[in-house]
Amino acid sequence: MTLRLRVEVTDGAARAGVVTTARGAFRTPCFMPVGTRGAVRAVSSADLEDLGAEVVLANTYHLMLRPGADVVDELGGIHGFASWSGHVLTDSGGYQVFSLAPKVDDDGVTFRSTYDGSTHRLTPEGAVAVQGLLGADIAMVLDVCPPLPSSPEALRSAVERTASWAARCRAAHRREGQALFGIVQGGVDDALRAESAQRTVAIGFDGYAVGGLSVGESRPEMLRALAAAVAWLPADAPRYLMGVGDPVGLVEAIALGIDMFDCVLPTRLARHGTVLTSAGRLQLRNAAFARDAGPLDAACPCAVCARWSRAYLRHLLRMADPGAARLLTLHNLAWTLALVARARSAVLEGTLAAVRADMASAYGC
Repeated sequence: MTLRLRVEVTDGAARAGVVTTARGAFRTPCFMPVGTRGAVRAVSSADLEDLGAEVVLANTYHLMLRPGADVVDELGGIHGFASWSGHVLTDSGGYQVFSLAPKVDDDGVTFRSTYDGSTHRLTPEGAVAVQGLLGADIAMVLDVCPPLPSSPEALRSAVERTASWAARCRAAHRREGQALFGIVQGGVDDALRAESAQRTVAIGFDGYAVGGLSVGESRPEMLRALAAAVAWLPADAPRYLMGVGDPVGLVEAIALGIDMFDCVLPTRLARHGTVLTSAGRLQLRNAAFARDAGPLDAACPCAVCARWSRAYLRHLLRMADPGAARLLTLHNLAWTLALVARARSAVLEGTLAAVRADMASAYGC
């Protein structure tokens, strides 16, 4: 194995730990900002360093199409290309491909590029090869992510193909120093989630992800399915919940034993003028903030809150100034990273229940 997890403390099922890789180490729980095309929108690698991000996510689907995995490889891999010295996790591209209504068979998927309509083929072996060229620290297997709701037959097919493709990814993976994570599917069917987890663990990976959640199901359904999967995941490997980054979802999943998260939510909200705060979401376009001299969140220590008022940031938004997206993105990322750091400290202190109560009060369940 090229990756190991050291669990420092537990608080119920929640845990605080350190993941060590060939590159170095990062603390868990951790939130990974999403740099879909090799960059987190509106901010730079230097900004992410200043924010204290330890891992970022890049998207295999987009990078294999533009600029091309061979170009990224030639220019020093994703770390050299993006000038990022921290950890990088690449997804397999499966989620994006399956959102394009591809032609799927047991061997792989055929799809059209969202950029120019050209036809491409992605197989489990191909997904691993592309991620090898990208040079990520953690790569993901190619999985089948069915939409919800899906029929029992569609969920069963997704679990079968995900298991088959996971084994092929494991066999094809050769990149020295690169960890490989398996993915659990199964929709909101508890039995399928448990089965998929067991079959994925039997193959053997450096870490385990739970995919196909937060795609339209209710929060109770999501948490129940997540718990059904986590029950079968090994305690000595990282657990990663894909695509979840809302405040309540983060802390509730941490309470179930999840270590790693990614989500576009903080950055997407920022670009549309929605701010994450300790009192809940704030839509900065509202006229009520036109003369508000206060910070976005008085409890937030980020550089944006320390310097600029709600009124000024609202003005930038209304003028469509590019600086608005940048500053609000910096705040939302800083706030989310701080929330996860607070949750980690709470696990160490045995007080995670208080953080869960705060988020439930501010954001609702």
